[in-house]
Amino acid sequence: MSRSGFIVAAALLAGCTNLPVNGPLHGDITRAATASVVADRHKVGYDYVLVDISDKVLECVTALGPGAFFSSFGVGKGSGAPTIAVGVGDVLTVTIFESSSGGLFIPPEAGVRPGNFVTLPPQTVTRQGTITVPYAGEIRAAGRTPDQIRVDIEKALATRAVEPQVVVTPVEQTAASVTVVTEGGSNRLQVRPNERVLDLIARAGKGAFPGYELFVTLQRRGHRATVHFPVLINDPRENIFVAPGDTLYIYREQQKFVALGALGSGGQTSGVTGLFAFEQETLSLNEAIAKAGGLVDSRSNPQVFLYRMELRETLERIGVDIRKFGDRKYIPTVYRANFRDPSSFFLAQRFPMRHKDAIYVANADSVELEKFMAHSQAITGYVAGTAVDVLVTRDSVRALRR
Repeated sequence: MSRSGFIVAAALLAGCTNLPVNGPLHGDITRAATASVVADRHKVGYDYVLVDISDKVLECVTALGPGAFFSSFGVGKGSGAPTIAVGVGDVLTVTIFESSSGGLFIPPEAGVRPGNFVTLPPQTVTRQGTITVPYAGEIRAAGRTPDQIRVDIEKALATRAVEPQVVVTPVEQTAASVTVVTEGGSNRLQVRPNERVLDLIARAGKGAFPGYELFVTLQRRGHRATVHFPVLINDPRENIFVAPGDTLYIYREQQKFVALGALGSGGQTSGVTGLFAFEQETLSLNEAIAKAGGLVDSRSNPQVFLYRMELRETLERIGVDIRKFGDRKYIPTVYRANFRDPSSFFLAQRFPMRHKDAIYVANADSVELEKFMAHSQAITGYVAGTAVDVLVTRDSVRALRR
């Protein structure tokens, strides 16, 4: 080939680097970095667990999700019926009974009759945490139950009144309250004895939104947990007792999942990436795949992968060896369903989706081979075309010289 032919061929090849693109190539970005912290592309960047869906897995996996009131504040964690103590600012009434007239509070002319008593005016617990009872003096009230206050008053009056019996009744307990925050505002509600989360939500009102679009967050003594609202109705264990000082946040958030890869949403055959709403209270893996358009016959691998953060306790029940994950509470987990196996359709119908799950369907191996062959043909065709262009250019140059 003549010198001019080489020049033309070099120009053609150099022109390939100036083909129109939407932005810089990934190699340009990597090479141009002044400093970088990069991971080895041949190593797994994040440890995870792979679990094939089976009957045993379905027995262990629930639709509750990682957040649960019972596991966060359950038995032994302060979720029993709380003792509602008197606090500063609460208003109490004290009623004192004597067994006969002529005592400290009942005059002689009242006669001997059952139910001789006197009710003192309502008192507000002072900043010092006390109330005052005539002839008994200051009585410690803050941080104590009405029954404990009653015992102290009876002891103080024992040597003065005639067999005194006392009843202490809270009229208003502003200290024993719970804050309920909703999209419409916030309320401070007084805690009633043996009141549970659903009782408080009923008093505060959850708004007009469907229950399956609501989540409830409970914050207590620096700890917090979030559950799907229907869980409080369907699982009695999750409907735990509320306690003074709790904060409940009720908010609307549609349950959604992400679908990636060889799925055919909207009639597409080239794959889909999308965010899909449940639009119902519960959703199975089968139903989620259907919402994303189903597997694409021409390119889908029959194995479907579902990514989620799973509770450590769930994986232990399944039988996974998780010692390599240290003491993590949530462990990255990939669940796999092989739809080449007919029984997988039954298993997937019972497998519950969770909020923010991600489904991924890879291309079939044959599709990857076809892509490789097409790419190879494009390269060989380009090289052959370039060779022909060089020959034509050389002949043209020779013709001009004649």
